[in-house]
Amino acid sequence: VAAPTNFAVCVIDNERYGETGMQETHTAHAVDMAGMAQAAGFHATATIFGETDLEAQIPVLLEMLGPVFVIVKVTADPVPLALPPRDGTWLKHRFREALLGEAAFD
Repeated sequence: VAAPTNFAVCVIDNERYGETGMQETHTAHAVDMAGMAQAAGFHATATIFGETDLEAQIPVLLEMLGPVFVIVKVTADPVPLALPPRDGTWLKHRFREALLGEAAFD
């Protein structure tokens, strides 16, 4: 109702519940989130299916007066997991180096 002009929402949707076993969500069927956002009063809405659409919508997200809603459909293909390291000393040094630079260890 307030319709803030500096409000933009970008949903990245693979149409799956990843945390619980990749079951299909409602958006994998007939649910149109952009249509729902439009009905809720968003000034601009879009559903993006490819890179060309995405490039065209970036200015809308960044420059158009809001509220703006864009949903980006992405693949649900599994990707390799990259688990973080568990070595506490290494993590501490990496953090210090990122924060203070390499000179922190000289």
